[in-house]
Amino acid sequence: MTSKSMVAALNGQVKAEFYASYLYLSMAIYCERQNLHGFADWMRLQAKEEQGHAMRIVEFLQSLGETAVLEAIDKPPSDFGSPKSVFEKALEHERKVTAMIHKLMDQAVAEKDYRSQGMLQWFVNEQIEEEEQTAAIVARIEQVEERMSAVLWIDKELGGRKSD
Repeated sequence: MTSKSMVAALNGQVKAEFYASYLYLSMAIYCERQNLHGFADWMRLQAKEEQGHAMRIVEFLQSLGETAVLEAIDKPPSDFGSPKSVFEKALEHERKVTAMIHKLMDQAVAEKDYRSQGMLQWFVNEQIEEEEQTAAIVARIEQVEERMSAVLWIDKELGGRKSD
């Protein structure tokens, strides 16, 4: 049985995942304004992926006969300062989401809510990938910092990301 507090916490994660989608879309818009179309494409795909994460939790709640409640989403920032800063902020956000997922898992374990634990394990694994991927991009940008031709090369490469 899933407790009311767990349902509320999962609904809070739905909001966080939709905010992440909004944040990445804002980052995509910023990158477009900087003529970094590959970075923008990567961020748009990331926004779509985060929306899928939210829907995964919504569908889980519905499968339990619970109500998914959509809460208001905060406005994300619109200026990120530099391509490097975009990905540093993305990495910071992914680390925050990881902490949120771990807190949800801790709650599910404490409540012996095995269904939620099973669903959340997918998110635990996903966050490892999210952090590794974003950290690798930050590291690559740091390696070429100040060399715009190299940043443009990374931009072109990121534009080749395919939707999962």
